[in-house]
Amino acid sequence: MSLRKSNLKNYLRITAAALVASLVLGSMNAFSQSDSPLANDHPDEYVVQVGDTLWDIAETFLKDPWYWPEIWYINPDIVNPHLIYPGDVLGLVYVKGRQMITPIHASSYRLSPEARVTPLNEAVTSVSYDSIAAFLSTGAILEKRQIRKMPYLLATRGDHLMAAAGNTVYIRGLKDDTLGQRLNVVHIGEPLIDPDNNNVVGYQGTLVATGTLRRGGDPATMALTQSKMEAKQGDVIITTTVDLPLNFYPRAPSSSINGRIISVVGGVTQIGQYQVVILNRGTSDGLAVGDVLTVFQKGPKIKDRVKGGSVRLPDEAAGTIMVFKLFDEIGYGLVMEATQAIHIHDYVRNPI
Repeated sequence: MSLRKSNLKNYLRITAAALVASLVLGSMNAFSQSDSPLANDHPDEYVVQVGDTLWDIAETFLKDPWYWPEIWYINPDIVNPHLIYPGDVLGLVYVKGRQMITPIHASSYRLSPEARVTPLNEAVTSVSYDSIAAFLSTGAILEKRQIRKMPYLLATRGDHLMAAAGNTVYIRGLKDDTLGQRLNVVHIGEPLIDPDNNNVVGYQGTLVATGTLRRGGDPATMALTQSKMEAKQGDVIITTTVDLPLNFYPRAPSSSINGRIISVVGGVTQIGQYQVVILNRGTSDGLAVGDVLTVFQKGPKIKDRVKGGSVRLPDEAAGTIMVFKLFDEIGYGLVMEATQAIHIHDYVRNPI
């Protein structure tokens, strides 16, 4: 073979290899761009505002907010790097070849540790505390095992079988007997049934009265200051202030979830955005705080007018829920998005 022919073959072989490589790399780049969690209209930078939640910020940058843990970069050079504060400027940076989000300019809240302690309560939370605090303090849902450990109304002072505003009551089982603290009296109502197995997983709770702790001990003494209904022996006691950490990341569950909505706060028939729902899944099913679930409406059964018989249509997505509090068998979720009216017994599954 002549040297010219040999060089020509080598040239063609190298050219073909380069062409294949460019096609492969091009397809990989196209895939990575189309598969990127970043929203098409994402900003390069965003200044965090007072009142923002982590969900709001994640929606600003991402197609789906539950991808936040995969794209958030913890900057080791700033104080409390896992938290976000109003005034922080968040921006896109490249870390080991990947686009990630991190504070690129720190707010005044992030002073050096030597200067002062950064106020953790100023940090952006995942969801609005106001949207769930009232629900938790009124005891709208009481978990079955939780009830056994709760303080309860023992008796009413005087010859009263029931108590209302102006009465004094005695309570047992109160661990924190700080005088002056405000407490709610909640009546244990109808059982909460898991539709999958008909087991009782909790009880509906009804706020009947509010009062102030006047004397500690066991029993402790409480003066009722407001009442919606009469309080009676056996009603449970719940503190009006709820310590609920909300600095968690929205994310997809680490295990396969297939549950149902079994109750909604407020007794409405159609559930919308920012309403609290109760799920028949908890920590024993692999759920964790911050997990995001898609709500599905069961497809209706219709008649097949072409070939006869009937067929059930596919389940369709109706919204998104983020889990914020868990027990073994039930979970509390906040409706973050509702594209359709959501109902009790709709399904909740891993996000799509």
